[in-house]
Amino acid sequence: MNHFQQDHCLICNNVIQPTIGWRAIFSIEKEQLICSACEANLKKIEGETCRICCRPFYQLDEKFRKGEWCNDCFRWEEDPEWQGLLEKNHSLFLYNEFLKEVIAKYKFRGDYMLAKVFASDIKEALTKMRADLLVPIPLSEERLYERGFNQAVALLNESDFSPSEILTRVHSEKQSKKSRSDRIHLPQVFKVAADSNIQGKKVVLIDDIYTTGSTLRHAAKLLKAAGAASIQSLTLAR
Repeated sequence: MNHFQQDHCLICNNVIQPTIGWRAIFSIEKEQLICSACEANLKKIEGETCRICCRPFYQLDEKFRKGEWCNDCFRWEEDPEWQGLLEKNHSLFLYNEFLKEVIAKYKFRGDYMLAKVFASDIKEALTKMRADLLVPIPLSEERLYERGFNQAVALLNESDFSPSEILTRVHSEKQSKKSRSDRIHLPQVFKVAADSNIQGKKVVLIDDIYTTGSTLRHAAKLLKAAGAASIQSLTLAR
């Protein structure tokens, strides 16, 4: 690698100022892909979170908390139809204005390179989760055609994991345009490939953002019915 050539931040494209100091010498193998300003804007989720969806409790008014759960997860879990389907969602970063912009750039402007930015964090999280199958949430055909790639698949590929693309989308309507009750009562949006062997498997679903948890739970419901032992999820943002 030519160290005279200046590296540019994959997010803002500014030149990355090399970190000088003893720590930099020891972390030379970890390639710097983003500048320190962008890195400071990516807020990792820390502290106490909802046991299921990873929502940080410090961001939540006490009245929307039910013990270890946030109110939303509590409502999902009290519904016998959805209870226990999604064991746990792990999210890496807070969905702040900065990350919102980064993900929009990644998804809608087709900036595939941004998958590299998150690869090492995803690799670390998935290594701990030890899944049998990593299942990306699929896009509809028209959405895939528009974007040119599925962002969840790209995140796995860049992190050196093999996606098991066993889910396909039955129909597509923008989730964000629906009310909560519409989302819960959606007909099943996914189907499982006929030849997929998921009996007794530990599955981790991969998506970019955890919003209401509806998409992940629809997928989990289907996989559970097809014999999966447990379903967790990993998302970039919460």
